Amino acid sequence: MTTVPTRYLGSLAVSAQGLGCMGMSHGYGTTDDTQSIATLHHALDLGVTLLDTSDYYGSGHNEELIGRAIAGRPRDEVVLATKFGFANSLGEPTLIRGDAAYVRQACEASLRRLGVDHIDLYYQHRVDPSVPIEETVGAMAELVREGKVRHLGLSEASAQTIRRAHAVHPIAALQSEWSLWTRDLEAEIAPVCRELGIGLVPFSPLGRGFLTGQYSSVDKLEATDIRRSQPRFADGNLERNLAIVAKLNELATAKGVTAGQLALAWVQHRGQDVVPIPGTRRQRYLEENLAALTVELSPQDLAAIEAAAPSEQIAGTRYDSTSLTFVDN
Repeated sequence: MTTVPTRYLGSLAVSAQGLGCMGMSHGYGTTDDTQSIATLHHALDLGVTLLDTSDYYGSGHNEELIGRAIAGRPRDEVVLATKFGFANSLGEPTLIRGDAAYVRQACEASLRRLGVDHIDLYYQHRVDPSVPIEETVGAMAELVREGKVRHLGLSEASAQTIRRAHAVHPIAALQSEWSLWTRDLEAEIAPVCRELGIGLVPFSPLGRGFLTGQYSSVDKLEATDIRRSQPRFADGNLERNLAIVAKLNELATAKGVTAGQLALAWVQHRGQDVVPIPGTRRQRYLEENLAALTVELSPQDLAAIEAAAPSEQIAGTRYDSTSLTFVDN
């Protein structure tokens, strides 16, 4: 029995909260395929339909992992979202490609790794500044006509790029970072998406786990954890951001929820067209995240949360300077 309500990304029906799968293959330290597959199965059993991956996560490992997890289950039980655009493997110099030939090549490879005949939501992971967006989306639209892809998405795209892309083929979803400590898209990008009927898929809605209040330093993070190199976890910035989390924790305690649930509920309350994709490898955190769907926030609650975490007081940029160059502006 489905326990998760439905929301829409364009015309695509999905669970009101999805599952971000990147951390099952890289980014946050040691991975465990058996544990991850059990969590994927548990998510589907609880009514989560949207599974989010990319050909870049684990250099293809993540798609293969999800393919193994969904093998033998009804295909219509899962809304598979994956991405293309990083033409390099992990650890290599970053190369973004959006040319038509690469779009097709990447899609065929993803279909093989996932073990399916179609992708429900296909995103361009990062915009290629050297290729007109019309060429990229035109090639993606060809995949739709061939039945290999059902819906199209963009990730970390600017308002202007979104308009140009949508003029070529309807865009169902924009995936970008959105949380209490990353609100860049609110001024211009979110309004354009709403004008065009494009759903919003916030990744890192818990600030890469920081807003859960579990991290007081990077010392306990594994050497391979990407957060060790991110500005908001750096000395000086970390302490200032921890003060904000402490205030959120006070508000959460008063409501009888965790700080993470409060932060996630805030994202869920941004609108019925918002479908966050918190990531986890563990079933207990999956359940905790899903419980945020039942947290009701009054206008007074929302005002108190935003007063506790004013965007102008977040210390540090959300990416390092190199990674920021790949965000479409």
